[in-house]
Amino acid sequence: MAEQNTPRSVSAEIARSWLLVAATRPESFDAAEASRADQIILDVEDAVDPRLKDAARNDVAKWLSSGGSGWVRINDRTSEFWSDDVDALAGLPGLRGVMLAKTEAAAHVSETFDRLRGASPVIALVESALGIEEAATIARARGAYRLAFGSGDYRRDTGTSSDDMAMAYPRSRLVVASRVGNLPGPIDGPTVGSNHPVLREQGGVAVALGMTGKLCLDIEQLPIINEVISPTRSDVAWARDFLTDFEARGRVIRDGSDLPRLGRAQKIDKLARAFGVEPA
Repeated sequence: MAEQNTPRSVSAEIARSWLLVAATRPESFDAAEASRADQIILDVEDAVDPRLKDAARNDVAKWLSSGGSGWVRINDRTSEFWSDDVDALAGLPGLRGVMLAKTEAAAHVSETFDRLRGASPVIALVESALGIEEAATIARARGAYRLAFGSGDYRRDTGTSSDDMAMAYPRSRLVVASRVGNLPGPIDGPTVGSNHPVLREQGGVAVALGMTGKLCLDIEQLPIINEVISPTRSDVAWARDFLTDFEARGRVIRDGSDLPRLGRAQKIDKLARAFGVEPA
């Protein structure tokens, strides 16, 4: 099987599936934590009506203080809710980090990181044309951990369709910015619905562009996304064979193609071991 890891055994640095959980449903937090998601994100932003922000934030803080563990998507730096969000979350034992909504400047990330006492990493959710233009600067901000793509809000901001060609530019900008900032690959936006062929297709497009994670809206999406973003069993077989041969010949570089292939083989092998993927 492509996935044998236990929940949350996959580091956030290489996590494939990021399950968004509405903070207004605290009864679902435990089930989300026990799911196949590599990481979970309790959402106190888009999923919460402004009138319910305080109650939802309190429920999240209570859960994170009582043995629960996860990330929290907080309101954007310019909103009236941001300050209360970071103050409520700072220092909580179960907080793995925050996803900052509508990030459009490096200062949004660094100020959030500082208010969280420099102890919680920040995933910058880029959701606008300005955010895409500033992506490289955002990726180099103090406290930045990964970039993520808020594809729905980006389409609303720019009038762009959901067509793969139209969305290739912002996705590629985030991939390049992540490399510039020496961050792991970015996290793609979610796919609506649990149609397996559609999930596989859209996940495959994101992987082809260099993205290494994906936001998920439903538990049913998780096994598909985890499989699509993991190395294939045939890739793992090739990588292990190459590494075995490389060691057998005393790690001698034979030609210019060896170094790129070595780097690819080492990356595939590392991910396969983390995700529990066995060679074909």
